[in-house]
Amino acid sequence: MDVLKYMAFSLMVMLILYVGSILFVPMFYGLFIAIVLYPVCKKLEQYGWSRSLAITAGLFIVVILFAVLLIVLVLQVNAFRIDIPQLQTKLQPLLQQCQYWITENFNITAASQNEWLSNILKQTGNNVSSIFRSTFNTIFILFLTPVFSALFLYNRRDFVLFLTKLVKDKDHQKLAVILNETIHSYFNFIKGMIIVYIIVGVLNSIGLLALGIKHALLFGFLTAVMTIIPYIGIFISSLLPISMAWITKGSAWYPLGVIGIFAFVQYLEANVIFPKVVGTKLNISTWATLVAVLAGNILWGVAGMILFIPFVGILKIITDHMPEWQALNILLSREQPTTKNNYKPKKANVQAEYTA
Repeated sequence: MDVLKYMAFSLMVMLILYVGSILFVPMFYGLFIAIVLYPVCKKLEQYGWSRSLAITAGLFIVVILFAVLLIVLVLQVNAFRIDIPQLQTKLQPLLQQCQYWITENFNITAASQNEWLSNILKQTGNNVSSIFRSTFNTIFILFLTPVFSALFLYNRRDFVLFLTKLVKDKDHQKLAVILNETIHSYFNFIKGMIIVYIIVGVLNSIGLLALGIKHALLFGFLTAVMTIIPYIGIFISSLLPISMAWITKGSAWYPLGVIGIFAFVQYLEANVIFPKVVGTKLNISTWATLVAVLAGNILWGVAGMILFIPFVGILKIITDHMPEWQALNILLSREQPTTKNNYKPKKANVQAEYTA
């Protein structure tokens, strides 16, 4: 009966998350940005800055970083657009060969293939309302995210007091440890990952430049940033530079060279760069990561694929300190947990630490 109760509760939570995505997506983006900015704001407040000024400075840094990234991306995309007519010219013979191969092997005429492509393009062009809705939602999220971040940081006292009222008095010590571990783990993790993305983007770009692939900077950093979506991101983002190498170079060795560069850089990132730069690991199992990515995509699309990884990370931290949740901890942990509970509460005061 307990299993059925948990399943019913989980289904209800997923339904609420799905229906309320327009609220929860910017709110949770704001929450995780607030978690990362909390140590910065706290340090500034200790130097005598007011809370409002410290929060403004932290958000200003985040906006500047995103603005620089967006400007570089726009400039590179505009340069890429100039080459689109040339790419279309070179792609035309390849498409004709592909159509001929389909006709020979599957007995589907070129006219039927063209009609099928025309119908797809027509449906895409007629779906203007969906494109407009997606654009509006994106702008809405970009506007609300810093607002939620500022509110979480400014009213952190109220939110922490809310959590203390939800848990029993004997669990306040555990709550303080969980909050402390979550904030500091994610601050160090995100700070390190930003450095990792820059290093990986530079290495990708150098490799593509060595092969003579056009727009190497765009493809190199796009592939680096897309690794934020585990497993799927690197696969999707690498298709564009591989296709560019295949179309512009006219040799199969260049696409293979691009694959080799990305594979080598990913090996360095996983075995050398990440351990040296980040250090802090979330220690989430591959199974839990994959489930989080797919579940996030089902509920919230790309935003869910990004946000559900931190959700699982926080859930894993909670289960580390909850003996009654050890069964779930086994599924979430990359390392096999010991059967004996070694949790020892640290000396911490949840209200004194986070409500000041």
